[in-house]
Amino acid sequence: MWILFAAGSAFFAGVTAILAKCGIRRTDSTVATAIRTIVVLVFAWGMVFIVGSQDQIRDLDQTTLLFLLLSGLATGASWLCYFKALQVGDINKVVPIDKSSTVLTILLAFLLLGEPIGLFQGIGVICIGIGTFLMIEKRPQEEPSAAPGKGWMLYAFGSAIFASLTAVLGKVGIQGVESNLGTAIRTGVVLVMAWVMVLVTGKVKEVRQVPGRELAFICLS
Repeated sequence: MWILFAAGSAFFAGVTAILAKCGIRRTDSTVATAIRTIVVLVFAWGMVFIVGSQDQIRDLDQTTLLFLLLSGLATGASWLCYFKALQVGDINKVVPIDKSSTVLTILLAFLLLGEPIGLFQGIGVICIGIGTFLMIEKRPQEEPSAAPGKGWMLYAFGSAIFASLTAVLGKVGIQGVESNLGTAIRTGVVLVMAWVMVLVTGKVKEVRQVPGRELAFICLS
């Protein structure tokens, strides 16, 4: 069953990238992240009440809550970096770097959680790393003028690093809590973090200036 959920995660992650790219053509990525997090939060808490896990909030211990909060902060940082990278870079280069978080997550799980890495899994990790490099390597036909402005790559790698931390911290945090409730709590942290970033960067006015078409794509993402 976990394979189906993992496949669903991959599918919706791909759809998210396309929809998000359509929603941040003129809209600032930080503003877009803050708006879409509202939608995610509503969806997450809706799932909590559907499965009836809201009563578990009272049973959360401090350690579980701490790791959920840390995972939420890592998620927020990953989303902010990811959507900034999408805004200034090409999807076909940003997404492979972001998904290199798979390699980092497996290594961190091995180092911090003691999860084993088998022979075939190790080969898979190496192949993912090589594939990522091949997908982002500069093609010969690319014009020299396209070389500058590689800031998107830093944001993309930042997204991958924070995404891997999200997975590891989230794994620890949901040991004693229903997964939907854990996701909802983490999303609450992301919401606060995203809107704080909007306030700190002075982009509150831009929230009212988001084009209707892009707002629709942001919400769908």
